[in-house]
Amino acid sequence: MRIPVGSDPVAERALVSAEDVALVRAADGTGWTYRSLDAAVARTAGKLAALGVERGDHVGLLAGTDVPAVRTIYGALRLGAVPVPLNTRLTAGELGPQLATADVDVLVCERATEALGIAAAKEAPSEPPTTIATLDGADETGEEPVRLSEQSATGFETAVPDVDDARLLLFTSGTTGRPKAVELTAGNLRSSAIASAFRLGVESDDRWFDPLAIYHMGGFAPIYRSILYGTTAVLQREFDGASTLAAIDRADATCLSIVPTMLQRMLDDADADAAADSVPDSLADLRFVLSGGAATPTSLVDRCADRDVPLCPTYGSTETASQVATALPEEAREHERTVGRPLYSTTVSILDDDGDPVPAGESGEIVVDGPTVSPGYYADEAATVESRSELGYHTGDLGRRDDAGRLWVLGRADDAISTGGELVHPVDVVDALESHPAVDTAAVVGLDDPEWGERVGALIVGAGEEAGDENGIDAIRDHCETELAGYKRPKTIAFVDELPLTASGTVDRDAVRERLRVDGVEF
Repeated sequence: MRIPVGSDPVAERALVSAEDVALVRAADGTGWTYRSLDAAVARTAGKLAALGVERGDHVGLLAGTDVPAVRTIYGALRLGAVPVPLNTRLTAGELGPQLATADVDVLVCERATEALGIAAAKEAPSEPPTTIATLDGADETGEEPVRLSEQSATGFETAVPDVDDARLLLFTSGTTGRPKAVELTAGNLRSSAIASAFRLGVESDDRWFDPLAIYHMGGFAPIYRSILYGTTAVLQREFDGASTLAAIDRADATCLSIVPTMLQRMLDDADADAAADSVPDSLADLRFVLSGGAATPTSLVDRCADRDVPLCPTYGSTETASQVATALPEEAREHERTVGRPLYSTTVSILDDDGDPVPAGESGEIVVDGPTVSPGYYADEAATVESRSELGYHTGDLGRRDDAGRLWVLGRADDAISTGGELVHPVDVVDALESHPAVDTAAVVGLDDPEWGERVGALIVGAGEEAGDENGIDAIRDHCETELAGYKRPKTIAFVDELPLTASGTVDRDAVRERLRVDGVEF
């Protein structure tokens, strides 16, 4: 079968570097060559075709960062279908609307997420997926999904995408706090991989260690890029500081993608086991450590510099197919808190409230343009139009640049909370809290946190005195555990008779933060 250049990175690599290692499972060291991965992708594509998946269909994926997830994504792509990786940490009530928003036709789960996928389909406010398939394991739910492994691979026609064809849908909360599915095209993904290579370099023996979730751009990008480059991606499902350090060492990794909280924990674990001025070779010998998903603290930059860890703070988003700007280690050390210069073919503008560019040194909204920028949000023209102008994609982030073009990110222009690499919008938490009968209303803000960057805080007006007593707090906590993913749950709360308001009648968020700092308790 002839593979048109640019249409299928796995098939391309199977032709030119068949015996090179494509993927390694960090847990046991098992490897897959490009030849074996290509064969697995072909089998998976055939099995998906047997389920009726066709070009243009949306294939949801509810699975951890592992080889089955990779072959499912590329199997769907080989059919011309669009993969939709979904957050396995969400509740069924949170996932249901996303299935509907993305028009998921087939939902592929694994044993660990099978029950969640079935429950989420029931929570979809409109037409649920027509088929739920499971990659592995036995049914423990009493509701039998389709077993993908039991399908007979059928013949199928390999799709040849245009550069502007959607090749991926990834969810981001966006500036409104409501789930939006970002469309990323073949051109977006390839342009991002090329730009990243120009900034970070590519070596033939690179082994990119990826402990991040595949449903986030930061976890997906290293896998896609490594396959495109013909290098090796090392996949880790679960993160733990000490075990990840050991796994990086065992895998002979050369590159690492990480969020700042994870890197801090790894250094903490290293220091607990060794002298404070040492660090395991698994970090010090890496070509780069790409730190993103949240602001990289100055203290972490300094800590890495002291230990010769090649830290590269980066700034990016799902809407830009990952990196927008990335600082190399020396630049990060010399220019405190910078995320570096924009990548190749990426244009960054800083605009004032009137939409006009501001001079170097002045702050404003960060607007990004170039071939990595998504064409928009799936089936949400209003949100797409609102976030775009002739200058590009309006990120909703505040920033400034210096005369040399280096970028500093100053925080969200809205009230989003960035905690441990996850973005939380207050409206999601307020909705969940106010759905409890003991809560009249609530205000949710981000509070500074030395480990997570920010933590979620909630100021609650309760229905009656019992809301703030021990039993009431326990009931609200149980409610949050049902309604919200762990990273969205409030970590600090306080109870008040009424919320503080500004003169215009809106919630005074600064007053809320101050009240939580003074009267807040761990939740």
